[in-house]
Parts: sequence; C-alpha cells; structure tokens
Amino acid sequence: MTTLLIQDVVKRPLITEKNERARELARHYAFEVHRDATKIQVKQAVEKLFNVHVEDVRTAIARGKNKRVGRSVGQRPNWKKAFVTLKEGETIALFEGT
Repeated sequence: MTTLLIQDVVKRPLITEKNERARELARHYAFEVHRDATKIQVKQAVEKLFNVHVEDVRTAIARGKNKRVGRSVGQRPNWKKAFVTLKEGETIALFEGT
C-alpha cells in the first residue's frame, strides 16, 4: 500500500449535469481521485480539505477509452472516481454556484 498525501488523494471535482442533480437531491459529491486511494483515504482527505463530515464513500474505476489517430491506436489511462455523501445540512462551497 502506498502512502498518499492528503492533497494527492483528491485530484479534481467532477462537475456534470448528472452529478449536479445528485448533489441537489442526495448530498452526493463526485471527485476524481488517485488510482491507489482507498475509501478511508478519500474520506479523510475530503473531511480535511473541505472541513465537512463524510457519511459514505463509493468508488468506481472508469476504464480508459480507446483512441485512434490515423493508423495508430492507443488507449487513455484508467482513472478512479469517488462519490462522497455528506452528513445532513453540510455542503462544499466549491460546488455551490456552478
């Protein structure tokens, strides 16, 4: 198991229409996270970075798409996303107003 720094666990927020509906209805926030990050590391990182209380963390690995440029074929790298549920009444200011 690799030791990840808190700032290395969460790479960026995922802001899509589907994630916006989940945020408004069920307090779910989506992030792209480090491939080796565990649910516990994601929970600790989100709590420290955004000063909130995390209720639940779900993770999924998104497979990289196959891409073609001319005759050469390649693949984008696989990446991991995490869906974080916050406790009732808490929000992350980064997502508000998007």
